[in-house]
Amino acid sequence: MDQERISFLALHFVPGVGDFLIKQLIGYCGSAEEVFRQTKGRLLKIPGVGEVTTESIRQGKSFYQAESEWRRAEKEGIQILFFTDHAYPDRLKAIADAPSLLYVRGNINLNHPRIVGIVGTRKSTPYGRACVENLVEELVPYQVVILSGLAYGIDIHAHKLALKNLLPTIAVLGSGLDIIYPAAHWEIANKMTDHGALVTENHFGTKPDAHNFPERNRIIAGLCDALVVVEAAAKGGALITAEIANSYNKDVFAIPGNLDSTYSLGCNKLIKIHKANLLTTAKDLEYIMNWGAGNKKDDQQMLLDLNSLEPEERIIINLLRERNRPIPIDELCALTQIPLGLLSSRLLSMEFKNAIVSLPGKAYRVR
Repeated sequence: MDQERISFLALHFVPGVGDFLIKQLIGYCGSAEEVFRQTKGRLLKIPGVGEVTTESIRQGKSFYQAESEWRRAEKEGIQILFFTDHAYPDRLKAIADAPSLLYVRGNINLNHPRIVGIVGTRKSTPYGRACVENLVEELVPYQVVILSGLAYGIDIHAHKLALKNLLPTIAVLGSGLDIIYPAAHWEIANKMTDHGALVTENHFGTKPDAHNFPERNRIIAGLCDALVVVEAAAKGGALITAEIANSYNKDVFAIPGNLDSTYSLGCNKLIKIHKANLLTTAKDLEYIMNWGAGNKKDDQQMLLDLNSLEPEERIIINLLRERNRPIPIDELCALTQIPLGLLSSRLLSMEFKNAIVSLPGKAYRVR
């Protein structure tokens, strides 16, 4: 076993150590392996680490759980991604409360260029299901990944239609990968691993307790480029996910519904208070997300643009072209490693040069 990866996993089984503290420990010590080699005095100097946590780390008991977990993951063909891994989703690296690891079962690139989250009520109506069907079919030419939460209603309908239309699909679980919830969706979940993935931050044996689902929702919000709310009541998980997505500067969309429908209240409100773009067809996504082929420049023009840019500006423009989507400034900062002050200056310069366009939420895309 790779000792660094086992050490990383072992940190997750230390009582009282969460995602933020794991990143803090590794940041101060240089590696997960080095965390367990530190003296008590050095550990206590790290912000957020107290006597109890220090003692738990130094005892090293969490290695037994980590080794058992690692063996089971290998046996079942499950990949464990740490936030320092190249394959860990870049979109999640850009958010402060991202999970420090992910369990992944399936075959998919979590850094796919276009990921669309589709969420909604568990008590979907024929109208909502028809909207999902139309949207997923219209998204086929855009070669997107459909992301949702495997729940009853809109979520599972989105997954099924993705499979039907041969689009890859990802389900984020609020449990361990060994516990499919709801159990009725086991067959669909199993099919998804051949043309998509099941993803969770929870270790084996984690039950689908209520407190896990808001945490699950932040991964859905963080992993997508665009979040579409199809049907939602005045309160519920879909609106929580939309709120989180807005806080991450993601593009949120909502499909409007009948004013008398309970499960259109949430969508209509999101549109009314300007927390979601109104969506009626996939063309709305294409326009807001700048997915249209008409926006691409020819190679000669791209070369001329590059020649007029500063070194940092070339890094930025190449990244925006590679990802082919609007990217918030905080995510640009994380991906380019350009200091925020310098990055802001370069972005303003690029706007004056008509190389990029500034969008609401401090996001940027190629002009």
